[in-house]
Amino acid sequence: MTIERSRFGNAHRAAARRFTVLAAFAMLLSTLSAQKASAQDFFSFLWDGGSRSVVPFSSNYAPRQVIVSFGDRKLYWIHRKGEAISYPIAVPREESRWSGATTVTSKRVNPSWTPTPTMLRENPRLPSWVPGGHPMNPLGVRALYLGSSLYRIHGTDAPWTIGTAASKGCIRMYNEDVLDLYPRVPVGTKVTVTWQRFR
Repeated sequence: MTIERSRFGNAHRAAARRFTVLAAFAMLLSTLSAQKASAQDFFSFLWDGGSRSVVPFSSNYAPRQVIVSFGDRKLYWIHRKGEAISYPIAVPREESRWSGATTVTSKRVNPSWTPTPTMLRENPRLPSWVPGGHPMNPLGVRALYLGSSLYRIHGTDAPWTIGTAASKGCIRMYNEDVLDLYPRVPVGTKVTVTWQRFR
């Protein structure tokens, strides 16, 4: 009898804990909804990497170029000497890390997405193609293509990955942020990708 009571008590306490967590989560969602918060606001709340902001930046870098710091997990648009717009990003997974200087060679509004053969080998359930503008498109709403590689700076259908090491080499941004960056960056813009930290 004592054992049965103990089991019941443990199960009851576990259920109460789950209910408390779910209730708190529901209250948070309700508050954010009441404030008409965006997905970016919500996921910025979960991750303390911050949101888009204007920050001081080394005057060694000329304006009108992009610096991607995998170390900071930030993309910096140098819009004037000594100052940059900082955007939180998702960086490549350990096996997909890279660095170097390149340029933006093309830009796409609502790009379509085709998984690489490697991606399909890793996950055969992936679709063979996702049209541009689809809510489940991994490239989000805008893409800036880098050099002759398959790497891009792009939006995402998975905003919860921002601030993490999640990509296959691309630089992911919140859709709201890539919409802000896209018109600022013309084709031919220099992009430096580094593990150096600036903050």
